[in-house]
Amino acid sequence: MARDYYEILGVARDASTDDIKKAYRQCALKFHPDRNPDDKEDAERRFKEASKAYQVLCDPDKRAQYDRYGEAAFEGPGAGGFDFSSAFASGAFEDVLGDLFGDFFGGGRRRGGNRAARGDDLRYDLDITFEEAARGCEKHITIPRTISCDACSGSGAKTGTSPETCPACRGAGQVRFQQGLFQIAKTCGQCNGEGKINRTPCPSCRGRGRNRTMREIKVKVPAGVDTGSRLKLRGEGEAGARGGPSGDLYVLLTVRPHPLFQRDGANVVCQCPISMIDAALGAEIEVPTLEGMVKLKIPAGTQHGKIFRLAGKGVPDLRRTSSNGDQYVVMQIEIPTKLTKKQKKLLEQMRDDEPAEQHESLVTQFANKVRELMS
Repeated sequence: MARDYYEILGVARDASTDDIKKAYRQCALKFHPDRNPDDKEDAERRFKEASKAYQVLCDPDKRAQYDRYGEAAFEGPGAGGFDFSSAFASGAFEDVLGDLFGDFFGGGRRRGGNRAARGDDLRYDLDITFEEAARGCEKHITIPRTISCDACSGSGAKTGTSPETCPACRGAGQVRFQQGLFQIAKTCGQCNGEGKINRTPCPSCRGRGRNRTMREIKVKVPAGVDTGSRLKLRGEGEAGARGGPSGDLYVLLTVRPHPLFQRDGANVVCQCPISMIDAALGAEIEVPTLEGMVKLKIPAGTQHGKIFRLAGKGVPDLRRTSSNGDQYVVMQIEIPTKLTKKQKKLLEQMRDDEPAEQHESLVTQFANKVRELMS
């Protein structure tokens, strides 16, 4: 009695097409005759068995008939055997076995070697300044790339001539032949898979259809980009083959560090030093922004690390139109390391004259907590 097709592949009767395909891959790897040289006869039998099951179960119509009638659905005139050559010729197994064994099973996805092919993409790494990233800029870069030959319009043939269809593969780019159980396809050695033969190559590009050149390209960098931002320039990559479209150029940006500013998304952070006198008494100072110097009022009693927000002084937010981030100014209170005798005397007097009823300073609060914990 013939074995059940689902049992052969080791899948449930409600298995998806992907599960069936995956199971067949495993069986094909396990039972391929070339992988079982010590027992080729049994391996070949089981390989055929798995392939027959897959041919039926991967086809929705055949699977429905099998689920209803079993193997009887395929019995009758002309339905007695399993034809490997016709199955491979129809492409039934190329997507599965091609992934496993590559060119051994024909590389069926390379049919039509004479078709137009898209050109490769290119990458260019571009360094820009902090200000250029914040405001946007325009850069001119020069890249090496291939372009379609003007003399032959990319055909590779001398003007007035045209490539001929390869007589060996008849334009397919591949030649096929039977080897045991399988129909094998190989890249045509006469045309190297192109499907055409160029008897009179273009003298300008030597038959390649493309020429290497240096090209200057204008790159518009939008305001608000940051390190890692990627710009796509469509059609500025390598020229396509056989009249195919050009690839794209990807410009990867790196923003150089700034001596005053740091980025935090669309916001800008600036560390601003002030004297302890200005922090204690209050002052009006000037701070740098990307748009120039602005005045900032510092209230009396400002502490070290205090942050002031300048709304809208950041960089454009690429996620929102017409919206800028903010600038945050972090106060860095500078403690003098050298004091004159007069300055030292004044500070000592200030410490001695501090009234006891004055609200507790951070130092006093800290000292009180230490005494509580250590007592």
